[in-house]
Amino acid sequence: MSNIIGVGNAPCSWGVLEFDLEGNAPGYERVLEEMTASGYTGTELGDWGFMPTEPDALKRVLEDHQLSMLGAFVPVALGNPEALHPGRKTALETARLLAAVSDESPVIVLSDQNGTEPTRTQNAGRILPSMAFTETQWETAAHAANQIALSVYEETGLHTVFHPHCAGFIERPEEVDMFMDATHPRILKLCVDTAHCAYGGGNPIDVIRRYGDRIGHVHFKGYHEGIATECRENGLNYFQAIERGVFCELGQSTIDFQAVLDALNQIDYEGWIVVEQDVLPGSGNPLESAHNNREHLKSIGL
Repeated sequence: MSNIIGVGNAPCSWGVLEFDLEGNAPGYERVLEEMTASGYTGTELGDWGFMPTEPDALKRVLEDHQLSMLGAFVPVALGNPEALHPGRKTALETARLLAAVSDESPVIVLSDQNGTEPTRTQNAGRILPSMAFTETQWETAAHAANQIALSVYEETGLHTVFHPHCAGFIERPEEVDMFMDATHPRILKLCVDTAHCAYGGGNPIDVIRRYGDRIGHVHFKGYHEGIATECRENGLNYFQAIERGVFCELGQSTIDFQAVLDALNQIDYEGWIVVEQDVLPGSGNPLESAHNNREHLKSIGL
């Protein structure tokens, strides 16, 4: 019997990404309409400004589409001490909006700023130890994450979960472990993203078992090991790997999502599962993929 209370999706599955990329993603009305039509009951916010940022307007949009607001992705260059103040400001602004429109305990999904550092972006999925944070940067990043999460909780009551992310500085299993060890377990929780975990060299089931009491949010994202191997062998960067389809539909994934769900049930996880299938703006068939992904989740009892 599953403990999961709901299944959502996110605008990134429609090509709404936080990067300045070519191509045009659809507007929020179409995204939310297709999300609801595909059987999802919750959404994440997407980039700031993608959906209305005035609480009453956003609440009406969510009610019109019968969707709960589940969280928002907030990337911050955690290893840069100058990023703490603006990063905290952004997280608080976002958290105030989430708290005003949702009673589903939405979360701030904090991540190290990804896709902007050339070496990590070029080598996503095959990061070497020499490409890691320095000791000082590790200390700076952990302090920043703790401070942002504490500020968010003290002002809004919302929790912050950290999202290890390919093309950022916390991708490999060893980096995730170091970051979790360096941050406060009651202040900062963990977001498990199945595909980022796998492409970074980890196993999402191992992460769930290791950090069960710190898991506050889960992204079900498909991952194709064959395409990942091809991307590594050909030296493709993070965005080229997305274009190639390393983050595939759930039913085509190398990841066993039934086993992931079983692991979540074993730790009595009671949060949301959010489907994400990162695609570049204007590419793929997001509506068809959203439907296929929802059907796959139904086949495992979600």
